[in-house]
Amino acid sequence: MSTITTTDNPPIEMDLPTGSGHTLSIFVNNEPGVLMRICQVFSRRAFNIDSLVVSQGRSRDFSRMTIGVTGDPSGLDQIIKQVSKLIDVIHCYEHTSDDAVSKEMLLLKFKCSPEQRSEALQICEHFSGKTVDLTPISMIVMFNGDTIKINAALSMFSQFEIIETVRTGKVVMARGEQPT
Repeated sequence: MSTITTTDNPPIEMDLPTGSGHTLSIFVNNEPGVLMRICQVFSRRAFNIDSLVVSQGRSRDFSRMTIGVTGDPSGLDQIIKQVSKLIDVIHCYEHTSDDAVSKEMLLLKFKCSPEQRSEALQICEHFSGKTVDLTPISMIVMFNGDTIKINAALSMFSQFEIIETVRTGKVVMARGEQPT
């Protein structure tokens, strides 16, 4: 008989990201230490990094960083200027929902008996999710979308015993011809 160990106990009232922070896209040289130098700029200005996604660009020489932050909005312009001055930074832009497409991914593992499976699959289908793992006593589902959709899906699954959640944080791309 297998057992499930809960590694991520969500609080009774889930503290979900609201998406109300700021999203920065930073294009950098793919060099060691760049991320550390950028994070120091945020730390010195008392901004908290809520999400961080870093991946190689089309060329191995460059990387794209998407950083979700919260802090005093009046200091954000200064952070953008300071980050832009760093040697390995090509450019740094703030993006809003008006000028960019923003998505994130959620992997959600929860206990699910065979009797509950139909209801779980209906919720998954409603949010255009996908089942990525299924055992006799648990499921892992994957969702893609904006923060509001991800939070809504997570809220609907709170009726099940959630074992673990993993979120990617936002990835963003500028609309139209503008650079990200």
